[in-house]
Amino acid sequence: MAKRDYYDVLGASKGASADELKKAYRRKAKELHPDRNKDNPDAEAQFKEVNEAYDCLKDAEKKAAYDRFGHAAFEGGMGGGGRPGGGMGGGFGGHDGGFGSFSDIFDDLFGGGMGGGGGGGRSRATRGADLRYNLRISLEDAFTGMQKTIKVPTSVSCTSCDGSGAEGGAEPQTCPTCSGIGKVRAQQGFFTVERTCPTCSGLGQIIQNPCKGCGGQGRVQKDRSLSVNIPKGVETGTRIRLAGEGEAGMRGGPSGDLYIFIEVAAHDIFEREDADLFCRVPVSMTTAALGGDIEVPTIDGGRSRVKIPGGSQSGRQMRLRGKGMPALRGNHSGDMFIELAVETPVNLTARQKELLQEFEELSEDNNPESSSFFSSVKSFWDSMKG
Repeated sequence: MAKRDYYDVLGASKGASADELKKAYRRKAKELHPDRNKDNPDAEAQFKEVNEAYDCLKDAEKKAAYDRFGHAAFEGGMGGGGRPGGGMGGGFGGHDGGFGSFSDIFDDLFGGGMGGGGGGGRSRATRGADLRYNLRISLEDAFTGMQKTIKVPTSVSCTSCDGSGAEGGAEPQTCPTCSGIGKVRAQQGFFTVERTCPTCSGLGQIIQNPCKGCGGQGRVQKDRSLSVNIPKGVETGTRIRLAGEGEAGMRGGPSGDLYIFIEVAAHDIFEREDADLFCRVPVSMTTAALGGDIEVPTIDGGRSRVKIPGGSQSGRQMRLRGKGMPALRGNHSGDMFIELAVETPVNLTARQKELLQEFEELSEDNNPESSSFFSSVKSFWDSMKG
């Protein structure tokens, strides 16, 4: 199948500036990132296609060649579906860890700087990936706040080589093929093509005697226990960042960050809306008619007495000020709303039925809503007859 035009892949015009191309790439990369499109089997291929297009167009020399000759500029020596110059180095793959590590566009998703991202000439020490951890807590825990210990499977610095990747912590040697640049150049007709160095894979340095503990990576897989402070008032979607607690960097590079995403579980009694709580309370028909006091639970484990006015109907709400959730930012709390649900009695005895029947016969003027409704119905039917 013919390759798509790189500008079409990015959704950019042929006259787009470098900044416009960069914005178009970031927008498409976020849209098509496989971590955000787990139900789309084509997401990975589309994501790699976006990376390939931007890797070519971000380089002024390659862009000039592409603008003049199209895909033909890179045929014959570049590899069938390869990336011109090798720049991005494999799309989103290449990070360890089972917590959904993000790559070059993580800074766009969370607003933080990644550092040490893709590109042809990387330094030997590269920053570790940022990690995501999903934490589910109860509504009570969200009310009080808590200290939670979590276990995170991640990469940590190898103790055998102190993260250098070389046996005994020896220093890596400058790559003889690229002289430490990480790239090699080859002549393709009238212009020069730059590729990732095949000897050092773009790192610029090689390890003569790799560490046996980590295989030259400078990091090993390990479960880590971390203590996380969950502030009171958190909601589903609240994000907590632990700087430097993500994946260890390659060959002594800085660690990434750990992002904890909070999910507050549904509650059996309370429903939450921002800082307010709602509680549906059943009341007997007699209490609703005559009025009385009921006792309702509060999220702090206490109880509050609520006075029910006589003649209350289902759906009536009453407010308990300050009995809701604490605000995540600020010192105030939300309110708690009690919604009455008038309950119709069931399994009546013969005597109870007799009393209710007698009450019904005496209740002609005690149901104003029914009287108003049926009066309207009678008027409607009369008008239809006319």
